[in-house]
Amino acid sequence: MNKEQTKNTANSWMTDEDWFNLGKADAWANKNKQPPEENCQAASMYELGYCEGKIGLPPTERITKA
Repeated sequence: MNKEQTKNTANSWMTDEDWFNLGKADAWANKNKQPPEENCQAASMYELGYCEGKIGLPPTERITKA
């Protein structure tokens, strides 16, 4: 396992970026936080993504100026 990979409860491998993106997607979908409980690194990345997702709009809701 490289330093950027963490293991989630489903025993599938996810990178830090995967956890970050999952947190962001959950925030955009207005889901409750569901960080992994057994891995503090993965939980931190999820929390960071979730917070960023709450700050910004999802790509589908961004308004582009022409």
